Amino acid sequence: VDRATEIETELGAFSEVMLAEEKRTRKLVAIKCIPKKALEGKENSIENEIAVLHKIKHANIVSLEDIFESKSHLYLVMQLVSGGELFDRIVEKGFYTEKDASKLIQQILDAVKYLHDMGIVHRDLKPENLLYYSMDEESKIMISDFGLSKIEGSGSVMSTACGTPGYVAPEVLAQKPYSKAVDCWSIGVIAYILLCGYPPFYDENDAKLFEQILKAEYEFDSPYWDDISESAKDFIVHLMEKDPSQRYTCEQALQHPWIAGDTALDKNIHESVSAQIKKNFAKSKWKQAFNATAVVRHMRRLQLGTSQEGQTQSTLPSPCHGHLLLPEGDEEESCQYLNMSHLYLPLPVSLLIQNATVAVGMWPDLMHIHFRFGDIL
Repeated sequence: VDRATEIETELGAFSEVMLAEEKRTRKLVAIKCIPKKALEGKENSIENEIAVLHKIKHANIVSLEDIFESKSHLYLVMQLVSGGELFDRIVEKGFYTEKDASKLIQQILDAVKYLHDMGIVHRDLKPENLLYYSMDEESKIMISDFGLSKIEGSGSVMSTACGTPGYVAPEVLAQKPYSKAVDCWSIGVIAYILLCGYPPFYDENDAKLFEQILKAEYEFDSPYWDDISESAKDFIVHLMEKDPSQRYTCEQALQHPWIAGDTALDKNIHESVSAQIKKNFAKSKWKQAFNATAVVRHMRRLQLGTSQEGQTQSTLPSPCHGHLLLPEGDEEESCQYLNMSHLYLPLPVSLLIQNATVAVGMWPDLMHIHFRFGDIL
């Protein structure tokens, strides 16, 4: 694992994510570190993400807590979620049912309905952007990554091809103007995977994959769907409707019996679903090599075990002396270090959060800023 890794999104913005502690509350936060050099010519991209994050406050959506900037970097202080990715948790379970999947989809629908009511389209809903808030068994699911989101009515027609192949709606691939319905299609794809462990569309040839999606050609294959209820299949069919005008809205989906009623089955489908998830969504080696959740759990244990009386935050026990250190590397390769001494304490630990490498060290002084977005907000 590189000591500091630049993650390039589809929009071309580079960012790293750092772990820090808010001094006043001792709350752990994730700080998204964006070099201003990487934003040259892409200012609209980051402004869009910040504008979106500023508008939303929902229990199932990762929130923007604060914004800072230095001469060289922009810093977004984000809510820290430490429960791990959706698929990981399903695989780790020993018992998993349609009802579990239904509850997950209900939370996602509720959050996306909130976004749609705010005039926001996410445009890149996928399992990788669904994270558990904590390691608690009953933890809620959180939607993250708003880099591709779009605020309706903010100045341009939504017709740009974006999103992740396999989850993207037919009208996006067809390069037609599209609407909130693209998110509902993606939720249908996610629901499909949650019930069988493999995607509805797959081909190593992109052209053939796109052709499948454009035609909305998918099956409920035997034996993987033999134990799945007809209600679940009906729910998916209404979300993965080729015609966006006939596709379920979030509100309609929330009223479907599989979500609002008791038609989701209690039968344990963990063995078949987890086997297919491991087969079809294997993590890359660099991601397997480092367990972010373990680091966060370790930090929280340290916090709980440290008395606030007679000990300043600067003497918070460091996990860096143990096995949590990343491999040795050139210090200059690590990302910029923060010294927000009046607000945040950089933590001496590296942590993988939301598809980015976290690194902490000596950061330049930052200036607290407030953004204005004119007609956007």
